[in-house]
Amino acid sequence: MDGGSSEAGESTSSCARCGKPAHLQCPKCVALKLPREGAAFCSQDCFKESWNSHKSVHLKAKVSSETDASGDENTEGWLYCLRKGQSRTSKLPHFDWTGSLRPSPISSKRSVPAHVELPDWAIDGIPKIEPSSDLQHVVEIKTPEQIERMRETCRIAREVLDAAARIIRPGITTDEIDRVVHESTIAAGGYPSPLNY
Repeated sequence: MDGGSSEAGESTSSCARCGKPAHLQCPKCVALKLPREGAAFCSQDCFKESWNSHKSVHLKAKVSSETDASGDENTEGWLYCLRKGQSRTSKLPHFDWTGSLRPSPISSKRSVPAHVELPDWAIDGIPKIEPSSDLQHVVEIKTPEQIERMRETCRIAREVLDAAARIIRPGITTDEIDRVVHESTIAAGGYPSPLNY
């Protein structure tokens, strides 16, 4: 971990894990020239506890720099998935194909209505609250209201899965299944956040 510098602006950073004043920064983030926000930590212990979720920032930065270097700036429309979903490209990926089967491009990101509360990981895929939540170590006893909300959520999930099952047939793409699941979920009232119960 690199110590904080003498710049006045950096001394006000807070720890990415616990929110305390931060004086250390992830050395990999420094090497990648990533912003100090989200890479500052108050202690080695906080850095170690955050490593499993924090290291994904490095991969995303590396993938985006490679995408910029390749000149593939097309982020809209139909794209192919690369690097286990961490990157997209409009060009068919190179691979020594053995048959006629090829990957299908992925449609553009589907929109979620503004009234739907998004979880903290919706923007960048990195959970912020859950890894440090007490619920990782303690079994919560649910209230009757929480149990009722869970039942309603499970009922909606069952209806959405049934809608997906009805359209499955030979030749249908997983992107089409995703569209039906998305539209069915929105029609049923949106995406309920699991952190709310």
